[in-house]
Amino acid sequence: MPANLVNLERVRLRYGTRTVLDGVSLGVARGDRIGVVGRNGAGKSTLLRVLAGREQPESGRVTHTGGLAVEVLGQHVRLDPAATVRATVVGAAAEHEWAADPHARAILGALLADVSLDARVGPLSGGERRRVALARALLSEGARGGLLVLDEPTNHLDVEGIDWLADHLAARAGALVVVTHDRWFLDTAALTTWEVVDGRVETYDGGYSGYVLARAERLRAAAADEARRQGLLRKELAWLRRGPPARTSKPRFRIEAANALIADEPPARDRLTLARFAAARLGKDVVDLAAVSVARGGRVLLADLTWALGPGDRVGLVGVNGSGKTTLLRLLDGSLPPDAGRVRRGSTVSLAHLTQEVAGLDPDRRVLQAVEDVGRALRLGVARRPKGALGRTAVRDDSAEVTASQLLERFGFAGDAQWTPVGELSGGERRRLQLLRLLMAEPNVLLLDEPTNDLDIETFTVLEDLLDGWAGSLVVVSHDRWFLERVTDTTWALLGDGTLRLLPGGVDDYLERRRALVAASAAVATDPAAGGSVRRNRGDSRSAGKELARLERELERLARRGQRLHDELAAHATDHERVLALDADLRALTAERERLESRWLELAEDVG
Repeated sequence: MPANLVNLERVRLRYGTRTVLDGVSLGVARGDRIGVVGRNGAGKSTLLRVLAGREQPESGRVTHTGGLAVEVLGQHVRLDPAATVRATVVGAAAEHEWAADPHARAILGALLADVSLDARVGPLSGGERRRVALARALLSEGARGGLLVLDEPTNHLDVEGIDWLADHLAARAGALVVVTHDRWFLDTAALTTWEVVDGRVETYDGGYSGYVLARAERLRAAAADEARRQGLLRKELAWLRRGPPARTSKPRFRIEAANALIADEPPARDRLTLARFAAARLGKDVVDLAAVSVARGGRVLLADLTWALGPGDRVGLVGVNGSGKTTLLRLLDGSLPPDAGRVRRGSTVSLAHLTQEVAGLDPDRRVLQAVEDVGRALRLGVARRPKGALGRTAVRDDSAEVTASQLLERFGFAGDAQWTPVGELSGGERRRLQLLRLLMAEPNVLLLDEPTNDLDIETFTVLEDLLDGWAGSLVVVSHDRWFLERVTDTTWALLGDGTLRLLPGGVDDYLERRRALVAASAAVATDPAAGGSVRRNRGDSRSAGKELARLERELERLARRGQRLHDELAAHATDHERVLALDADLRALTAERERLESRWLELAEDVG
């Protein structure tokens, strides 16, 4: 067993009357990759600062191996606003030194491809500054072979960035301790999970999958009183077991034990019954987009988009930053009119939209009052088919009424916390309150824009459990891959070319498409005959420009043809054979359009 790089012995630390760490003893060895989880305020960030030597304990001892390089990325990083991005990330190193290092090039290419190295740090957005700080941390000496301590490194990263970071950290030497609420990232990057709870640090083998299983086993063996939490964990285990094979093939995920735990657990959602119940609440029409186009800042975000959100649809939206995900949600809720085309909503639609901004909360209202202002009780659960019932058999209403106070308790506002003034809440607590107010209004269409921001893992599982029994149409924009796959049934992507595409393979499909697109763009931007380093000459660019114009005309023709097919489908909805033939034509047209769009993107990159 390798010697520990860091040891904590009986460490105790209090803030006022609250004990954050109570006699904690643990160690970090070379090669360890440790994920830290726990409720907001449990002491995760404090534990990281103590490990790194940035904060001294009240009692106990913290020891580091001699010469250990430690790099820390905290949640709040201060950067010199007058410095350039280049100076901030690589310091005084000469350009030929870091530019010749494939490790440095990979980090800069993955995190700062859209940020000029000559730009000043001051004018950058919060997300860009966060990525600059992460790049600097990953290029440091501590990241090379020492101890790397990261607090919420996935903040402000998109799905691609999180995927890259997980692979990068899994391949590096040295030791890693990371606090994260991103369960997919935790499952991929961590070999051990620490849970900070009630001043203790509980240790579990494996990433999030192993943590869920081991924690459920401990609760079961101890016959704990927390029956509700165990039920949530068992439901999540059932979803894990039925999910992609890669998730259950983790070396430390004991499949036999998981099968014993979830043997009698029903599926997380009865999709057919949910869809039927949603149709009863919403009717046939929810929100239809017809030939919708939107441009902002000279960029086309949506181009001639025709798309329908149906009753009971549970849709996940992914895409590069700036591709138009939030714009699409605003089109659906009616707060943004399209530049062209039309948006039609069903007459029975009652829509609620969780935006990324936490606003509209009276700071003087108490938490319970803020929820009861919307409603005093909520019906949870949906109608279910009787056991053994088939076809159009009538359904049974198994819903139950939950008071505002009971719902607040489920979301972490217990006892006196319900009487806390809203103005005194943390960012994560305000986010939870915002969610509760939306749910209390009992909408039948729910739009969630980055709903997991500032929430802890335990709150995720409560929200997922509520959404499991929620009968309505759901659209989720999230960089949290685990949450997205957990609560939605289909995944659609905005790839930055104005189109919205269905991804049969989910987020994995999206990542493969993005990698192929980036590789194709890189290939077109260079001349293979010259070793991949020479740009096309002017004659080639002129030829590419002509082909671009031809492709644009062809795409316009296909768009008109697609609209005609959609109109014919609507007109012959009751003619089964005609619908099948039209659907086949539409699929062929879509495939051709995607082929032409990919070629258009390659040429546009070259000409640009």
